[in-house]
Amino acid sequence: MAGSLVADLLSFDLSLAEDTLFSGRKRESGRIVVAGFDEAGRGALAGPVAVGCVSFDLERVEDLAAELPFLDDSKRVTPNRREVLFERIKGIARFGVGFSSAAEIDRLGIVRAARLAASRAYARIAQPVDLALLDRGLSLGGDGPIEVVLTRGDSRSFHIAAASIIAKVARDRLMRSLDSRFPGYSLSRHKGY
Repeated sequence: MAGSLVADLLSFDLSLAEDTLFSGRKRESGRIVVAGFDEAGRGALAGPVAVGCVSFDLERVEDLAAELPFLDDSKRVTPNRREVLFERIKGIARFGVGFSSAAEIDRLGIVRAARLAASRAYARIAQPVDLALLDRGLSLGGDGPIEVVLTRGDSRSFHIAAASIIAKVARDRLMRSLDSRFPGYSLSRHKGY
């Protein structure tokens, strides 16, 4: 079952990449660079919003499915499995995490703060991207890559599912570290989503 889901997620991303190739947007190599984006902490009462950005080498499609057989939307993966997936993704992909602080959320609003975090995550992968697959509500803006915004993208796209794991684990780790600085709030147990 899990392998079939991963194959479907990969197939979806590859079809979008092919469409982008046919639109004339490609590198000299003829390859498309795809990145997925997803956020964690959007509805939380405490802490920052985190956005993960993940870009896989699409030449390694068969390897990706084998190395991440249980990849799925982070909400449907156990905390222990998220940690394992996080480490595996780090080993085989370019990735970045961007945060917007609670103060930025208060000042900008959650939508603009999440977009700021997405831009920060994108900057951290240090690689130009042709096609950005974004979960609903996210945008990079500007003259960057072609953006495809997907409702429930974390359950439809391999790249977005991986970004959801990266964002959730990075934010959870930060909330656990904040727990000792702000005792009495149980931030390590009430990390939010």
